[in-house]
Amino acid sequence: MAERAMKMGYKYLVVSDHSQSLHVANGLTEEELLEEIGEIDTLNKKLKGFSLLKATEVDILSDGSIDFPDNLLEKLDIVIASIHSGFKQGKEKITERMIAAVHNPYVNVIAHPTGRLIGRREGYEVDLDKVMEACAETGTALELNCYYDRLDLNDINCRRAKAAGVMISISTDSHNIDQMWMMELGVGIARRGWLEAKNVINTLPLNDLKAFCRKKRKR
Repeated sequence: MAERAMKMGYKYLVVSDHSQSLHVANGLTEEELLEEIGEIDTLNKKLKGFSLLKATEVDILSDGSIDFPDNLLEKLDIVIASIHSGFKQGKEKITERMIAAVHNPYVNVIAHPTGRLIGRREGYEVDLDKVMEACAETGTALELNCYYDRLDLNDINCRRAKAAGVMISISTDSHNIDQMWMMELGVGIARRGWLEAKNVINTLPLNDLKAFCRKKRKR
């Protein structure tokens, strides 16, 4: 995937395997994530003009807690948090879970914030205005997921996020190299939502992106 990213003209790529609770996606245990961190560090020494960022897509559990402890998250460059269970919880509970994750100092991005899958499910009920307010307060980004059956945030919510002062992460959710092309779908949604490069964290130079993530940890 690093080789494909370089061919696409990227300067960096985030490696964010799922965390341990998401068994259906072969989520990594704490030990496996530590091993992956070491492998990425080794590979980064060999790559020229390109970097892999150490990350995880950590589950937001049913009580609002995070699937990995902070002393593990602090070893990562960027942390993405998302809901994959408890979809039938009420709107207030789902919103509380997400806001709890937003206030974790190590969580930099909330992924696919409504949980929808186009043509398959509507997603869970969540008060995005309250989530965006918390994101703006804490310096947490929301994801625009480029995967063709997600495209979440949609264009309307991208526009709302921009108006609220919330940064966006445009990411492909790629599980293999043949899915990386879908970045163009996400960029199309972002443009429909009137987003500009300055509103998207992964248009930033590498050092600026790392600074964005570190800033929240210092709050």
